[in-house]
Amino acid sequence: MLALASFLFFTSLVGLVTYFLTRRDDHDSATGYFLAGRTLTGGYIAGSLLLTNLSTEQLVGLNGLAFKNGLSVMAWEVIAAASLVVLALIFLPKYLRSGIATVPQFLEQRFDSGTRNLTTAIFLLAYVGILLPTILYTGATGLTQILDMESMTGIQDYSALIWVTVWLIGLVGSVYAIFGGLRTVAVSDTLNGLGLLLGGMLITWYGLQAVNSEGALAALETLKEQYPEKFNSLGGPKDSVPFSTLFSGVLLINLFYWTTNQQIIQRTFGAKNLAEGQKGVLIAGIFKILAPAILVLPGIIAFHLYQTGQIDGAGDLSYGALVHYVLPPSLTGFFAAVIFGSILSTFNSVLNSSSTLFSLGVYKELIHPAATEEQVIRAGKRFGWIVAIMSMSVAPLLIGQSSIFDYLQKMNGLYFIPILSVVVIGITTRRVPPLAAKLALVVGCCGIAVGYFVPAANKLISGIHEYHFLAMVFVGLIAMMLAIGRVRPLSQPWQAPEATHELDLTPWRPAWPLGIGLLAIVLAIYVWFADPSVLTDAAATEVTPQTVMAPGGEAGFVIGH
Repeated sequence: MLALASFLFFTSLVGLVTYFLTRRDDHDSATGYFLAGRTLTGGYIAGSLLLTNLSTEQLVGLNGLAFKNGLSVMAWEVIAAASLVVLALIFLPKYLRSGIATVPQFLEQRFDSGTRNLTTAIFLLAYVGILLPTILYTGATGLTQILDMESMTGIQDYSALIWVTVWLIGLVGSVYAIFGGLRTVAVSDTLNGLGLLLGGMLITWYGLQAVNSEGALAALETLKEQYPEKFNSLGGPKDSVPFSTLFSGVLLINLFYWTTNQQIIQRTFGAKNLAEGQKGVLIAGIFKILAPAILVLPGIIAFHLYQTGQIDGAGDLSYGALVHYVLPPSLTGFFAAVIFGSILSTFNSVLNSSSTLFSLGVYKELIHPAATEEQVIRAGKRFGWIVAIMSMSVAPLLIGQSSIFDYLQKMNGLYFIPILSVVVIGITTRRVPPLAAKLALVVGCCGIAVGYFVPAANKLISGIHEYHFLAMVFVGLIAMMLAIGRVRPLSQPWQAPEATHELDLTPWRPAWPLGIGLLAIVLAIYVWFADPSVLTDAAATEVTPQTVMAPGGEAGFVIGH
C-alpha cells in the first residue's frame, strides 16, 4: 500500500503542477495548440526531448543489451548526442526559417503537395501501427510488475491485466496530449524528466553499493577488474551493435530519429527563437552523453549481481531484477511514478504529433481547406481519440514477442530510411524534382519491407548485418534521386520561401563551440574505452544467460516488493 500511495501522490503532483503552469496557455489557435504558441525555452525543449525519448523500451531494453554486450551498446545514446549537434547546427535553422509545424510541410515547400501527403501517410501509419502500440505494451508490462498489479487488482489472467494497464496508460496519456496541446506535453515531460534522472541515478548508486560497499569508485574498479570485456566501447562481430554499424545503420537511424522524426523535433518547432531552440537541443545532447550512467551501467551491474547469485533476472529481465533487489521499499512508489511519467511522455508526444500531422496535413489540406483554426483543432482532437483507441486495441496483441526492442528497431527502419533520404536531398539540393522524392519514399519502404519479410529476398541479405542493409538502401535512394535530378532537373532552382512568422533567427552564440565540443567528447569516450582486439577476434562470444519468461510467454521484467 505504501508503494501505491507514493505512486499516486507523485503522479498526481506532476499533473497538478502541469495544470497550474499551463492553465492560461493558448489552446484555441493552431500555433498555440500544436506549437505551444512558439514560447518554449531551452529548458523545456531539453526536458521534453529527453523524456520523449526515454521510456521503458530504453530502460529495460538497453540495459538488457548492456547485460549481454556491455558498454558497446552505449552507441544508441552517445551517437544520439552527435545527431543532436547536427539538428542544432544544420537542420533546426532551416526548419525554423521555413516556419513549418511538421516535417511533411517542409517537404511540400521543397517538392510538392504529393510528397507531403505521402510522407504524412507514412508517418501516421507508422505511429498508429508500430510506435504507439509498442510504447503502450512495453509500458504496461513494466507497470504491472512495478506495482505488482496482479496482487493489487486480483486479476490472475496476464493477458487481461495487460489489457487493463494498456487502457489505463492510454487514457491518461490521451488527456495530456489531446486536451493540453504541445506546451502541456512539454511541461509534464520536463517535470517527469527530473524525476527520471533522479530515479535512474538512484538505481545506479544503490546498484554500485551492492557491488562494493566501499563506494561507487571501488565498485567500478571491481566491475572493470572482473569483466574487462564489458567496458569496451567497440562492439565485436557478435555484439548487438558491431563497431562497423556505427557508420551505417546505427548512424542513420540516430540521424533520422533526432533530426527528422516528427514526434521528437515538434517541440523544437515551438521554440521561442532559434537561440532557445539550439540551447535546448544542445543541453539534451549533454545529457545524452551522460545517459549511459542510467541506461547502460545498470545492465553491467546487474550482470555482476547475476553472476554472484544475488539476482535471478537476466537479459531484458535484468533491470527489473536489479531495481527489485537494490531499491528501498519506501522508494518503490516514487520510481513507479517516474516510470509511469516516462511512458506517458513518449505516448502523449507521439499522439500529439499524430494529431498535428492529421490536422495540418490531411484535414486542412485535403478534407476542409477553408476550415477555421477552431475546426482544425477540433478535428485534431477527434483524430487523437481515434488513434489512441486504435493503439490501445492493438498493443495487447504484441504479447508473445520474444524481443520487443529488436521488433521496434526493425519496424522503424521501414520508414526511417526513406524519409531521411528525401529530407537530406531536400536540404542539400535545389534541382531534384518531386518525382524523385515520391519514388524514393515508395521504393524505399517497399524495398525494405521485401528485404525483411519476403523469405527469398531475406535469404539474399542474410549475409550482411541488418543495419548495413539499411545503409545500402539509403545510399541507393540518394543515388536514384540524384540521377533523376540529373536527367529531369527542375527548370529553375528551388528557392526557400520567406517565413510568415517573426521568429528571431539569431543563432545562440555558444552553439558552434559547444556542438564541436560535444563531438570531441563523443570521440574521446570511444577512444578512452576502445579495445580494438575485439574487432578481429573471430572467437568473440557473448554471454547468453537463461531467459526467464514472464506470464504469456514473452521476456519481461519483475519489480516490486
